[in-house]
Formats: sequence, C-alpha cells, structure tokens
Amino acid sequence: MGHALGERYSKENNNNLLYSWKLKIARKLVFSKWQESFGGHLHFVISGGAALQPRLSRLFFAAGIHLMEGYGLTETSPVIATNYSKTPGNLMIGTVGPIMKNIEVRIDEDGEILTKGPCVMKGYYKAPKLTAEVIDKDGWFHTGDVGEIINGRFLKITDRKKEMFKTSSGKYIAPQAIENLMKESIFIEQAMVVGESEKYASALISPNFDHLHSFAHEHKIHYRDNKELIKNQMVLKTYQKEVNHANKQLGQHEQIKRFRVVCEPWTAPTGELSATLKLKRRVLYNKYADLLRKIYAYDAHEENKGSISFNGE
Repeated sequence: MGHALGERYSKENNNNLLYSWKLKIARKLVFSKWQESFGGHLHFVISGGAALQPRLSRLFFAAGIHLMEGYGLTETSPVIATNYSKTPGNLMIGTVGPIMKNIEVRIDEDGEILTKGPCVMKGYYKAPKLTAEVIDKDGWFHTGDVGEIINGRFLKITDRKKEMFKTSSGKYIAPQAIENLMKESIFIEQAMVVGESEKYASALISPNFDHLHSFAHEHKIHYRDNKELIKNQMVLKTYQKEVNHANKQLGQHEQIKRFRVVCEPWTAPTGELSATLKLKRRVLYNKYADLLRKIYAYDAHEENKGSISFNGE
C-alpha cells in the first residue's frame, strides 16, 4: 500500500480528497515506521552526486521526508541549483531545482550546461592550459553535464556530455536520460544503454531482484537461481512490457530495440558501480562483451564498430 501510493505523490494528487485520505492512513500505518527508523526527527534529506529517480523522491515526500536534490561541482563552490520545499514554487521533482541567486546558467548548442558567477573558481592551481579547457574567454565554466531549463527556472540534468554517443545514422543519444526512465520501473534496478555507431540503441538490464523474486513467488515460477529465473518466458515478457512503456516516452531514434536481462546485481562492492552509484561503463562493456556482441549479431571473432570493444577499466 505505502510504496504504490507514495510513488503517485504529486501536487495534483494531494488536492484529490481520496488520495489525501489514503496518504494520511499510509503515513500513520506505514511511513511512521520509516520516521522511527531514522530516529523520529528527520524532516529532509539532501541528495547529490548521482541522478535520483523521481519515483524515489515522490516516495520520500509521501513519507513526510523532503528529499531535496541539488547540483553543483567542486569548481562551482559547489552549488548551482537546489530544490527547497519550504518556499512555495521552489520545488520540482525530477529536476535539481531553481538556479541560485547571482548565478547565471545557459545551455550551449550541444546541450552542455554552462555557468558563470562568483561561485566559479578562478582556475586550476598552476594549470592554465587545463583551466582554458573548462573556462572560455567569456568566463563561462563548461560543466561537462548535459541538461535543460524547465519553465525558465528549474534545471534538469539529463546526461554527461562525454557519455553521449552517436548511432550509425548520425543521431545523438543521451544514455543516462533513457536509463533513468527505465529505472522508473520497479522491476529494473540498473540499466545501461548502448549503441554507439550501431543502427539502433539496446540495453542491458540488471533486475530489482527483491521485487522479481516476489513476482516469481506470486506467479508460482519455479527456478533454481537467478540465471534460470531471467530466462523464464513470463519474466522476459514482463521486462519487454516495461521496455515498451519506456519507449513510448522516447523519440524514435532513442527507443530500445533489443535488450538483455543479466543475472547479477550491479553494485559498488562488485565493481559495476562507482562509490556514488554511477555506472562504470567500461567495466560493464568488458564484463558483458560477449552478450553485447550477440545483441548486435557479431561473430565471436568479429570486432564491432562501436562501443563494445572497450578495454581496461
């Protein structure tokens, strides 16, 4: 009851009497225990360092814990934008909030976020060449992140510039935006979108195994291990349904044409994620090189044209 209700949290739903009544009950019966587990005095949490799934934000807000997402870099001392729920109109779930006072932000032609203001560093210590690479002659600091400004106020981060890739048709794809959309599904814990120099985008999916195991129990799916579970036809049809749902929200060239579900969770301790829970793409490309070759129908001895042939960490 609590999770499904919480993930529907929004300003519009809060004005719905039935939803508000259900949320009040959930806060008393379910979310009050969350509060207790945090000590009973937690009112807000600040999130940064990696992309935050909007459904998690909605869930925490429903629980009465305001989850504020912000954005900045060490070079910007460090905050550029942040959500703040105490002031009306200064919160938009799915963004990193309004741009702070005295800070300028503009989106470059290629989508990169540029910023200027008193928070920006003067330069890297004794490294003028490196400084010139990130601060242009007009004083704009190039963040390396790709994003957009919503409603003229709210900054939304969509990807890292260096992680964008181009398909063989010349269309650019921002993988992180698609991955975050896919992770809105309760069945998907992590996803990696690939397709550089290929005809179409594909994805590797690491399941939310806690939920998948519950799903298997509910539908009387018998399996010996995760490797056998992900090959089950009902499971594969379920993941196809989730991918189809994400595709409906994407442009034609961004849609995931093929995907594979893997049998391992991706974590920082096992090496697939960084300490801030970002994908280690090179590690994943190497780990699943054979699987990626099969997606694009390469022979075992054949070298691919694009991103599958990463080597090293």
